Amino acid sequence: QVQLVESGGGLVQAGGSLRLSCAASGRTFSDYAMGWFRQAPGKEREFVGAITRNGGSTYYADSVKGRFTISRDNAKNTVYLQMNNLKPEDTAIYYCAARLLTIATMIDMYDYWGPGTQVTVSS
Repeated sequence: QVQLVESGGGLVQAGGSLRLSCAASGRTFSDYAMGWFRQAPGKEREFVGAITRNGGSTYYADSVKGRFTISRDNAKNTVYLQMNNLKPEDTAIYYCAARLLTIATMIDMYDYWGPGTQVTVSS
């Protein structure tokens, strides 16, 4: 079983930056591709970005491409989401998720989820 917990959310002004972290349990963290998703009030949960199990490749939604960067440190069992040039429309609860072996963009393809962390961007 994989257990995940996010941290680093908070309130930030438009144009500012936040770095989210997701800490995972277990010895097999390097066997899992990791994804970041977000959900705003009244909207469906949407894909933000994902990273392969060894960090060799990343994939981003068009809405965050060029502003957000996903990375991982397998020695620390942690995946990160660096968010720059934040916009009010980035306001959402952000979730990290884990999937065995291969990268994916659809929420149904991920088996393990953290409880989420709130990001609020003021205009």
